[in-house]
Formats: sequence, structure tokens, C-alpha cells
Amino acid sequence: MILKIVKYPEPVLSQPGEPVTEFNAELKRLIADMFETTYASQGVGLAAPQVGVSKRLTVIDLSMGKDPKDKLVLINPEIISSEGKLYEEEGCLSFPDISEKVVRAAKVSIRAQDEKGKWFEMDGEDLLSRCFQHEIDHLDGMLFIYRMSALKRDLTLRKIRKLQREGLW
Repeated sequence: MILKIVKYPEPVLSQPGEPVTEFNAELKRLIADMFETTYASQGVGLAAPQVGVSKRLTVIDLSMGKDPKDKLVLINPEIISSEGKLYEEEGCLSFPDISEKVVRAAKVSIRAQDEKGKWFEMDGEDLLSRCFQHEIDHLDGMLFIYRMSALKRDLTLRKIRKLQREGLW
């Protein structure tokens, strides 16, 4: 089932997600629905708060559904190390049609649980590193607009307010 993606400034986007403690059929359904929603939205990642669920859960698939082995489920993830810097264009499904360059670590190592609750560690570079950081930020209540320069953030927020006034956001 395709879920509704909430847009900024929905409060759930700015709140840290609750840890996932139950690994059950309901969680598996949510994960499947989140992947379906990601693909329908032409995205590569989606965090539970973006569909109105305040949980520390995110799904990532850089292949956008083309390669099943690229599907990643990160539950209760945390970044354990990072190195380097990348300054590249980034977008967000909760900020439709808005993208901007932001600084991220070039490489990160994460620790997370899978859908069965088993802990694992994984490294990511370049786009995967960016996705890990972007999605984990969502789980911490941090939005990518807060990683923009103050000027770009102000211009972006003005654009959103204008779209809201026009009923287009």
C-alpha cells in the first residue's frame, strides 16, 4: 500500500523517532509499504517519520526497485564513524521539488538492526553514505534544510511559505 508522505512543516518530521522494540508482522507490513511508497515517489530512501510514523526505521534502495539485493532496512540505526566531506545536491520527498547542495561525510559506518532485530554494521560511501546520513537525520528530527547555508535555507522557507499561501504545498 502506498502511504501518504508528509511534507514540511508537519511536526512529526522535527521530532526524534521512538526506538523500534517489536519486530512483528505489523513492522514487516510497514517496511513493505515504505518500499512501495519510495518506488512510487521515485525516491531512494524513506524514513518512517516521513509517512507520519514516529519510529526509528528507514528503508533505502539505490536501485529504485530494480535489484532486490539493494534493498536495505535500517532499524534503530546510528552512525558509528565518518570521514571526509562531500558537497553535493540533495533532495527530500518531504520537500517536493526542492533540492540544494549540502555537506555530508564522504564515508560512514553505521550500526543498525534488520527487520528481525539482528544487529549488523555496514559501510557506505558517496551516495549510500549520503542516504544513510539523510535518513538517520530524519530519525533524529533533523531536516536537510538545516544543513543548507542560512541564505539558501531562508530562500527555501520563503518559497515554501509562498507555495502554502497559493495552496500548492
